[in-house]
Amino acid sequence: MNPLLDFGGLPLFASVKPEHVTPATDALLGDARTLIIRLTAEDTPATWDKFVEPLEDANERLARAWGVVAHLHGVDDNEAIRKAYNDNLPKITQYYTELAQNLALYRKFKELAVSSEFSLLDDTQRKILADQLRDFRLGGAELPPDRKQRFGEIQQELAALSAKFSENLLDATNAFTVTAASEEEIAGIPEDAIQAAREAAQKNGATGWRFTLHAPSYMPVMRYAKNRALREQLYRAYVTRASEFGPPALDNTPLIAAQLKLRREMAQLLGYANYAEVSLVPKMAQSPREVLTFLDDLARKALPFARRDWAELTEFASLELGLNKLEACDVPFASERLRQQRFTFSDQEVKQYFPEHKVLEGMFRVVETIYGIRIERDSADTWHPDVRFYRIVDPSGARRPAEKDGLLGRFYLDPYARETKRGGAWMDEAISRRLRNGSVQVPVAYLVCNFSPPVGAKPALFTHDEVITLFHEFGHGLHHLLSRVDYLGASGMHGVEWDAVELPSQFMENFCWEWDVLRHMTAHVDTGEPLPRPLFEKMLAAKNFQSGMQTVRQLEFSLFDMHLHYDFQPEGEKTPLALLEEIRERVAVSIPPAYNRFPNNFSHIFAGGYDAGYYSYKWAEVLSADAYSLFEEQAGGGRGVLDPGTGARFRDEILAVGGARPAIESFRAFRGREPRVDALLRHNGMIPA
Repeated sequence: MNPLLDFGGLPLFASVKPEHVTPATDALLGDARTLIIRLTAEDTPATWDKFVEPLEDANERLARAWGVVAHLHGVDDNEAIRKAYNDNLPKITQYYTELAQNLALYRKFKELAVSSEFSLLDDTQRKILADQLRDFRLGGAELPPDRKQRFGEIQQELAALSAKFSENLLDATNAFTVTAASEEEIAGIPEDAIQAAREAAQKNGATGWRFTLHAPSYMPVMRYAKNRALREQLYRAYVTRASEFGPPALDNTPLIAAQLKLRREMAQLLGYANYAEVSLVPKMAQSPREVLTFLDDLARKALPFARRDWAELTEFASLELGLNKLEACDVPFASERLRQQRFTFSDQEVKQYFPEHKVLEGMFRVVETIYGIRIERDSADTWHPDVRFYRIVDPSGARRPAEKDGLLGRFYLDPYARETKRGGAWMDEAISRRLRNGSVQVPVAYLVCNFSPPVGAKPALFTHDEVITLFHEFGHGLHHLLSRVDYLGASGMHGVEWDAVELPSQFMENFCWEWDVLRHMTAHVDTGEPLPRPLFEKMLAAKNFQSGMQTVRQLEFSLFDMHLHYDFQPEGEKTPLALLEEIRERVAVSIPPAYNRFPNNFSHIFAGGYDAGYYSYKWAEVLSADAYSLFEEQAGGGRGVLDPGTGARFRDEILAVGGARPAIESFRAFRGREPRVDALLRHNGMIPA
């Protein structure tokens, strides 16, 4: 049997081969189309049981099988799986376009919405139905035939361009290496990074130290290498990836132009002036102007702090490092040296206290304490030997009859960087929770990072920033895994407004700054001693180091994304790069060199689904900081931030309900009021004097 067609349990990664992809895709698409013919027949009643659930079943099987293929394309990319993915992507895109534009299906949903059964549906079902009707309209269901055909063509083209953008970026990242031959060239780089570079060179039959553009290799060079030429060489290669400075076949510039034109055309087909307006229909923000006002207001608050940060850094670089002109390739290095001088510690010193096993133990302890759950090692087929598998159980016994054995969810953890793995960190769903035949379908998640693997006999060591990233992705995972919604359309993150999905992830980051958390998740790699309290106090004092610069950098990206999809003219003379330069003049304090091609590797908006939505990181950060402030208030009462009562409330009102109600209602139910920006500014040290 084709392993992609086995839905009896977890994905069968040990058995899945590229040659399984096309037969499975064709079979599932055929089954789904046959079912749709039956469901749209006049004698099929427009009821939840007879119409909605069968359609949901068929689409879920397709999503689960294709999800395995897409996952392998992201974490184990090779020529065979890439070809299988790209050969079948147009079929998948065409099906979902057909689905969204099927007038017969649309009529059935509208029929259900005005039927006598509608009054029998619960609130979650009604919201799912409303979301479905909205998505039909956004999918082009109401377009005339000629426009509907063009809309479908655009969807296919955009899917292919997005996949190609991501592949070009990965290939360009893998294409560059530099090998240092002398000790002088690698001076200042931490020993574990040097050892990894030495092993990389030996693996490729070379002597010396081999560095790449993958984060575990790139970042230590940028932060610690005294050799400015080496830093500049890697920086230039990194910021020009997938641009005209490399092989033409990997240049993302024409892909960006094509995507922007197609997105605008798609929006105009639907009757909107621009793509940003379409993107915001299912989000919390009501209009592009509201988003831009939010971002501009935050920029006004952050710029004084960013300018102060930049002035301090440039003065330090000139007086202490002899860098009279601070170039972009110098910023991470100079910043790290300034932080070490000001707070008398380094990231590398802190890293020695965060071996992987202690970090995981500490992270699991946090969620076990506040949510009343237990996390255990489990076993499953995986796509790589480094991947771990876990289960989440409810030890209380207070469960519904449908929740067998107290099993709440399971997740894979793929922590290390590889050449076959796209960069960054993310959470994705393998299986979603839903109630089927009287039993709960247990949700399963993928947690993927790109951290440095173990070097030599030592365990993998994480920087504090990497610990924060891990907590962030686990927050997304818990949103998916701790859902109590019985319907797929609102389970986990399904149905949650895109600008609210970062709330649970950014919320989790806050625990990485609590002494009661860190002291239980650290052990020096050599001595086993926990993180010393004085070192923690230095970390805390440095928490908002350059927070102004970091904030305006995120605002620069958010403003670029929103303007690109709102008032930028894709057919005009101005290029996306020129737009970005204009925005930098308004909100940036560090201007990169002219050869910087950031848009060409901005995969969030050109390959990651954040198009006209990158602002959501800051939007949701307001919500997450304000939500966490309730835990801080409880800590002030002597209960500590790991308060099970407040945790149960967060789980019940935010995580468990998923997309069953509007995100703002969930926030109000947890916090008891409207969100406020005060906590975010306070957490970032940007409360005006």
